[in-house]
Amino acid sequence: MIVLHEKIDVPRPVHEAFAYVQDFCTTTEWDATAITATRLTPGPIAVGTRFEVVCDMPVGSVTLCYTITRLEPDKVLELHGTCRLFEVTDVIHFSETASGTHIDYRASFELKVPLGPAHGPVKRGMQRMGRKSVEGLRLALEDDFPVPEISPANARADHWVLPGLALFSRLGYKKGRKHWYPMSAWMGDKHVVITGASSGLGLATATALAERGATLTLVLRNPDKAKKLLDQLRRDTGNHNISIELADLSLMAEVEALVKRLQAKARPIDVLINNAGALFNSRTETAEGIEKSFALLLLSPYRLTEGLRPLLAAAPRARVINVVSGGMYSQPLAIDKLVAKESDYSGSVAYARAKRGLMVLTEQWADDWAADGIVVNAMHPGWADTPGVESALPGFHKLTRRILRSPEEGADTIIWLAVATEAGKVSGKLFLDREPRTTHLLGKTADRPEERKRLQPFLDSFPAPAG
Repeated sequence: MIVLHEKIDVPRPVHEAFAYVQDFCTTTEWDATAITATRLTPGPIAVGTRFEVVCDMPVGSVTLCYTITRLEPDKVLELHGTCRLFEVTDVIHFSETASGTHIDYRASFELKVPLGPAHGPVKRGMQRMGRKSVEGLRLALEDDFPVPEISPANARADHWVLPGLALFSRLGYKKGRKHWYPMSAWMGDKHVVITGASSGLGLATATALAERGATLTLVLRNPDKAKKLLDQLRRDTGNHNISIELADLSLMAEVEALVKRLQAKARPIDVLINNAGALFNSRTETAEGIEKSFALLLLSPYRLTEGLRPLLAAAPRARVINVVSGGMYSQPLAIDKLVAKESDYSGSVAYARAKRGLMVLTEQWADDWAADGIVVNAMHPGWADTPGVESALPGFHKLTRRILRSPEEGADTIIWLAVATEAGKVSGKLFLDREPRTTHLLGKTADRPEERKRLQPFLDSFPAPAG
C-alpha cells in the first residue's frame, strides 16, 4: 500500500471548502494529475455519486472511476476509486478553525500489479504528486489570483487578425485552458438571471451555475420548453432554487412586464447574463413594428438591464455579462444602420451591428455604473456548435463543424465572468477564453465618438409600449 497524507489550512468557511471539494469534477482545477473529470450520476451529490477522472500519473495515464462512499456535510468526504492498475480510497476531513478551514487529506493506494524494484521510485513519485495536488487545492481555496490580462501571444494574434480569428475555434479554447486558474468562489448565496437558457450557451451556463448552487431565474419564451428545462435542471443538478420567467424578449411590452415582475419580487440580482439572441436571415418586424434583429439583440438587453439597475445596485458588487459575437469585428457602430431597411438587410450584418452596439453599451455602463459597484463586461464565445448556428448559418456550420467548440466550451467564459473572484476586479472589457481582448481587429471599425454619444439617446427614442 502507498499512502499519501497532507494537511492544509485555508481562509474559507468550512461549508464553502466542503462544497467545492465534494464535486470531484473540480479536481481538474487543483490536481495537477487530473486531465478530465465528469460526474456520471445526476442529482444532488450524495453517497453513491460517481465520477470519472482521467489522470496522468507516475504509473501512466489512467481512468479512475470514483464513488462517494461517505459524506458528512462540512465534516468528512470519502471516495473509493478504481482503475486497471490500482484501487484508491480518499478520505478528506474538514474542521473549522479560527481563520477558516483545516483540511486533512489521506489517499491510500492498493496496487493491482507488483512493482518490484520500481516500488520505491513510484512511491516517492506519487507522494510528490500528492503534495503538489493538495498545494493546488490550497491555492484554489485561497482564491487570490491576479487581475486578468491579455497574454503577449494573444495580443500578437489579435494584431495580425487571422491568427486571432483562428483562436475562435476549439484550438483557442484548448490553448487557453492550460493557463486558467481555479474557480472556487461560493455561489450558494448568489441570484443569477439568465436570458435565453433553453439551449446552447444559455443551457450550458445555467447547468454549470446550478451545479455550483446559485439561485437561478431563467428567462424563456416557450412555456412547454420552460417546464421541461426546469424539470431537467432540477433533476440533473439537484438544485431546486431555479425559477422560470416567461417573456418574448423581442417585444418591449414583455420586457417591461418582466422588469416589473422582478422589481416586485425585490430580490437583488448578483449576476445578469444577457444571452438571448437569434440570427434572422429574413427581415421581419415584431408585432410592435420594430425590426426583429435590432429589437431582440440590442433594444431588449438595453431596456432589461436599465430596468434592473436598482436590483443590481442592491447586490454587493453585482455583475452584468453581455454575450456578444466575434461577428461584431466586421462592423463599426453606425446608429443610422442599426435598424436595417428591407432593401439592404442581411441577417448576419444586422446581428453583427447589434452586437457592436451591445459592446459599446458594455463600456458605457461600466463607466456610468461604477459608483453603484456594478461590474459590466462582455464576452464572445468563439465559434461554438449551437442549435442557433446550425440553423441560421448552415453553410458556415458545415464548413467549420470539425473545429467548432462545444456549447460548454463556448459558455466557459460566461461562467468564469459570473463566478471567478478575479473577474469581478475589471469592468468594461471584452473577454474570450478568460482573457480581455481587443474590441476592434480592424481599424475601419473603430468607433467614432459622436456615434457613441448618440447610442443611448437613440435607444431611448423608441417609445415605451402602451399600457
